[in-house]
Amino acid sequence: MPGGLVALLDDVAALAKLAAASVDDVGAAAGRASAKAAGVVVDDTAVTPRYVQGLAAQRELPIIGRIARGSLINKVLVILPVALLLSQFLPWLLTPILMLGGLYLSYEGAEKIWEKIAHHEHAPATPAAAAGPEHEATVVKGAVRTDFILSAEIMVIALDEVTDEPLLSRAVILLVVAVGITALVYGVVALIVKMDDIGLRLAERDSAAAQRVGRGLVALMPRVLAFLATVGIVAMLWVGGHILLVGLDELGLTGPYDLVHAAEEAVREATGAVGGVLAWLTNTLGSALLGAVAGAVVVAVVTGIKRARGGRKAQPAH
Repeated sequence: MPGGLVALLDDVAALAKLAAASVDDVGAAAGRASAKAAGVVVDDTAVTPRYVQGLAAQRELPIIGRIARGSLINKVLVILPVALLLSQFLPWLLTPILMLGGLYLSYEGAEKIWEKIAHHEHAPATPAAAAGPEHEATVVKGAVRTDFILSAEIMVIALDEVTDEPLLSRAVILLVVAVGITALVYGVVALIVKMDDIGLRLAERDSAAAQRVGRGLVALMPRVLAFLATVGIVAMLWVGGHILLVGLDELGLTGPYDLVHAAEEAVREATGAVGGVLAWLTNTLGSALLGAVAGAVVVAVVTGIKRARGGRKAQPAH
């Protein structure tokens, strides 16, 4: 009997080790998948604060919470099941879908650059406070719709990183990515939008040091938001271009990938100790350039279509 108990304990220990290894594997894979989606995460973080601009301070966090809940529903209940079904039964569709997402990201980045160059940036969305509390639901719906596109891209990028994992592992990894990235993005957004309030409270304290820090925070936040917007544009071009670069290579059009890879290796060999960093920057620059070119083409096509439609509407009826 004691021998049987020892054998049972050995089996339990072996199963525990196996489970722990599986958890470690899932955690590592989720980390890799999340890192691949970093560019879209930056854009998501940069976009969301505009939805609460002008909102009463006490309504900012509840609105962000509702948007975060909608984002999690997007990822877990809609995108995750569809992505798993595709990866299981139509895996060949993932690369084209991923490339469409990369093209969309490139278009978004190129469009924002064009708006700045042409000096006709879109007017910011109407602040929720200006529209009145009764329009908060409309604001949230608009934010969740925008989030759906970014969330889909995040989940497909993450899925592309773990397609070799078993189905159950893929599901767990994507669930971890969905919850983790949603918490990260909207936690950072909540911190950003409340930072000026924190600054104002510090500025009202008796301590001169606290007042200086508070005034500094209030003055700094507009610059932080502007910096995030710029980083978001660069990240969209870089991530979108890299997705296109790798996708073209997988589909057999290897020229662009080979060119960027050759430049990357040449820089690595020529720059010694810092070769790894400079090689990565070379790859990033090549990806961003491809993203900018692809995005510019789409911007030109979309602009041409809009102008053509506008011209037809302007023609008088005969």
